[in-house]
Amino acid sequence: MIARFFRRGDERRAAIRQLHARTNEASRQVGLYTRLGVPDTVEGRFECLSLHVILVLRRLNRLPAPAADVAQDLVNSVFLQLDASLRELGVGDFGVPKRMKKLGAAFYGRAAGYDAALDAGDQAALRAALARNVLGRDDPDAAAALAAYVTAASAALSGTDLDTFLSAGPPFPDPEAFGGAA
Repeated sequence: MIARFFRRGDERRAAIRQLHARTNEASRQVGLYTRLGVPDTVEGRFECLSLHVILVLRRLNRLPAPAADVAQDLVNSVFLQLDASLRELGVGDFGVPKRMKKLGAAFYGRAAGYDAALDAGDQAALRAALARNVLGRDDPDAAAALAAYVTAASAALSGTDLDTFLSAGPPFPDPEAFGGAA
């Protein structure tokens, strides 16, 4: 069923737009910023979006075909959005490619770091990476609640199949359920 679904271009694009929108919504949950310490800045929102996309891609890359195609389409959609956002922020045509290259390098570097920490079950490494990248601090203890959220999100996503991703969206937990500042 799913293979036939992805042969149709319009339906495929609509499914990717919906998955992207739901992942974007998850990265904008208020509790991430108020309870878990993510800075409510352009950089903080990029980091939070990247984190959520990385978690979705992590799961998609472990599912059978055509999940890898969905993952690539999601990455393309996210980076097209980032390109448009840079242009809206006033970055000129000559500056966009340079900034996109930096954003891409940051995204894939973070993906490798988060994957390694999650695969190893290394909470200290995960806290350190999240503190440095998402919170913009050198204090891994400050990222304990965010690391708990990320671990719970990864666990929730690990039980999700491709049909669920495309119909209901990724099942991210409520950040309000995790520690942090009230």
